Amino acid sequence: MATLPAEISNIADSLLAKIQGFDYQIKAQSVGKVISVGDGIAIANGLADVRANELVEFASGVRGLALNLEADSVGIVVMGEVQAIQVGDEVRATGEIAAVPVGDALIGRVVDALGKPIDAKGPINTTVTYPVERIAAGVIERAGVDTPVQTGIVSIDALTPIGRGQRELVIGDRQTGKTAICLDTIINQKGKDMVCIYVAVGQRAGQVAQVIGTLEEHGAMDYTIIVAASAADPAPMQYFAPFSGTAMGEFFMDRGQDVLIVYDDLSKHAWAYREMSLILRRPPGREAYPGDIFSLHSRLLERSVRLRDEYVIVEKGTEVDENTKPNERIFGNLWEEHVEHALKEVGSGYEAAKIPGTGGSITSLPIIETLLGDISAYIPTNVISITDGQIFLETDLFNSGQRPAIDAGKSVSRVGSAAQTKAMKKVAGSIKADLAQFRELAAFAQFGSDLDASTQRQLSRGERLMEILKQPQNQPYPLDHQVYLIFAGTRGYLDTIDIERVQDWIPAFLRYMDTAFGTMGAKIRESGQPPNFDELGQAIDDFNATWTN
Repeated sequence: MATLPAEISNIADSLLAKIQGFDYQIKAQSVGKVISVGDGIAIANGLADVRANELVEFASGVRGLALNLEADSVGIVVMGEVQAIQVGDEVRATGEIAAVPVGDALIGRVVDALGKPIDAKGPINTTVTYPVERIAAGVIERAGVDTPVQTGIVSIDALTPIGRGQRELVIGDRQTGKTAICLDTIINQKGKDMVCIYVAVGQRAGQVAQVIGTLEEHGAMDYTIIVAASAADPAPMQYFAPFSGTAMGEFFMDRGQDVLIVYDDLSKHAWAYREMSLILRRPPGREAYPGDIFSLHSRLLERSVRLRDEYVIVEKGTEVDENTKPNERIFGNLWEEHVEHALKEVGSGYEAAKIPGTGGSITSLPIIETLLGDISAYIPTNVISITDGQIFLETDLFNSGQRPAIDAGKSVSRVGSAAQTKAMKKVAGSIKADLAQFRELAAFAQFGSDLDASTQRQLSRGERLMEILKQPQNQPYPLDHQVYLIFAGTRGYLDTIDIERVQDWIPAFLRYMDTAFGTMGAKIRESGQPPNFDELGQAIDDFNATWTN
């Protein structure tokens, strides 16, 4: 019998090996057909086993998200070019849940709602993804809000302080400085080991470019991610953007880092969701919004949280990291309040160690735009009820030159002084009451009645306090400067300064303190403890003696 040539024999052996190793499996896949498409929404029949929020793929390669599950059809949010989809096209379920890329590689980049780069700086080198929708942490996993997020804005840090893990609403009419406040807060995080994420929803592309320019100018893009879904993008992309930004933040939170997210703004996010819902023929409710609009923002904002630190009891000197083996962890993971009891149980030779990568936080600043100051409209009241306080910007204050135009009467922080340093607590304890009293007296003085000397003094001091709360844009104050200014205003050291000269007095005084009392300022910034008030008062008196009024 003739033997086969060596080349043919090798090919035959290779084919035989592939045939023997072939494992044929039947894989079931839901398939449907597009019956209508338009305005970023595709309606398909079939897809019997598709799940809510599952990714589907059209024949053109464009992907979508199954959002509306009807008895005989599926409403799909298109995540790409709608023009590439035609009626009659095949659509297949993928079995995947919508996710976006996350990781350190995104810092300093501008991405769209799907995490794709749009800043012409090349691809983003990360293979890690997080689901767009994620259940928020439970009550047991949450820590109290007691660590401040310094905004650098006197009227916020003193009157409505923000803590890590808090959701503080910024609300007001258009063009009252809402975005400016949030950008100042991002700029003030420089060197504070906090990752910032700015989510632009429904903004003009030119406005987003201005934001990027401002952050680059102040070096803030080194720790910031921008997620942009501009007004030119379809409604589904605007709908995804806040959820995508939150998923990117959760990656850092899960590593024990602190994150600040700005949603600019959720009014336009609600408009985009309303548009999608009406196209999907969901029943409209109040102001034509769907019935689950409250759930939409609640699901989003509840993911802003401060997680509790986790501890383990280990033998003294044991190195602890995220990969510490379970048999080295006595009692398993512990919350802080259980550590003391656990140490008593095991006796000497053991110590408590915090597990690295625990205790991260997401702090969010959602923005809501009102119409003619109406905070009782549907979306504003919804978001007010979800958040932990609001910063209300008043149009009349803005037009009168009071900037930032924060209305201290309508603004509130539901964590109060718990999110303030001891230095700020000490000096700012009375400022809110002083301003409230000033507003009442100012309204009374408009009637032209004769005022006694005490009332005139209170009005004069109130006017100077309002001057202290004025602050140039993109110039956040460090903690020590805020303490100096509030102390000077509330303790009457500005009473002899002409009201027209207060804005000149402030920078000159701060320069004097930085030069002559630099050690005092450094201690306040590093420890958060109040200074020696007698020494600070004497310093202000010495400066005022040389100040030409």
